[in-house]
Amino acid sequence: MEWLNYHHLHYFWLVAREGGLVPAAKVLRLSHPTLSAQIHALEDRLGQKLFTKVGRKLALTDTGRVAYRYAEEIFTLGQEMVQTVQGRSEGRPFRLVVGIVDVVPKLVVRRLLQPALALEQPVRLVCHEDSYDKLLAGLALHALDVVISDAPVPPGSQVRAFSHLLGETSVTLFGTRALVARYGREYPQSLDGVPILLPLDGSPLRRALDQWFAHQNVRPRVVAEFADSALMKVFGADGVGIFAAPSVMAREVQLQHGVRALGRITEVRERFYAITAERRIKSPAVVAISEAARNELFAKEGRVLREGRARAARSRS
Repeated sequence: MEWLNYHHLHYFWLVAREGGLVPAAKVLRLSHPTLSAQIHALEDRLGQKLFTKVGRKLALTDTGRVAYRYAEEIFTLGQEMVQTVQGRSEGRPFRLVVGIVDVVPKLVVRRLLQPALALEQPVRLVCHEDSYDKLLAGLALHALDVVISDAPVPPGSQVRAFSHLLGETSVTLFGTRALVARYGREYPQSLDGVPILLPLDGSPLRRALDQWFAHQNVRPRVVAEFADSALMKVFGADGVGIFAAPSVMAREVQLQHGVRALGRITEVRERFYAITAERRIKSPAVVAISEAARNELFAKEGRVLREGRARAARSRS
């Protein structure tokens, strides 16, 4: 078994945490050259550079970020062990780092993550929002515990990650009272020319909506496109145009944004996934998120969609 000098790892952790050799040297009461030598010894042991110079400052390399995450867990767990053995555990929260793909509706994210906060063991959520590619890269570097996405890991991805379906829902079109009164009659033919707010071109929901509009032979007037679904709803609440949101969150959307439902589109589905680095989910917090999503949040909507598919299949036979 290969052993690691944990004194060197501790010095590295403090340098990364404090933001440089000088502040870390003050905390440790060591000279600058001595601390620098300890960091170099750890890099030699690992065979990788942990820091790189950016101007006069030190920045973590990709390997350094991975090492820092492990060091954070090692020394945090060590502190908890001492407190527990000495009978003075402070109930330190479990840290759950979640990546959220920027197009996933925030109301859905809030409902998905709630079960993690309801666990007996306190959980501290750390949420990062970014593009799918960047979040997958963060997952590969162990900087994230889970990614919440509207699409599974793409085929041929260079990142070894696994998709766990949380549930699916149809979508509903929403608008202000005035827009719904104007365009609600003779739905969906009334959507021809309606001012509409859409996700960016290329997103799964955008592709599905475009196909549905074409199938209905209607051409809405696209007023604006958004990467951020929350911003899209703000514009929709101001009457700029109608917008689509998950049917499973219809009540929350109407209450929060003061809008009304124009019509449901059962043919368009949104699916949500938990993306993890392991095939089998191990984190108790992620397990709680997955089970609550399947058994509670999306359970009723799933039954409705299955019944709809069964009726469609019978009508074709």
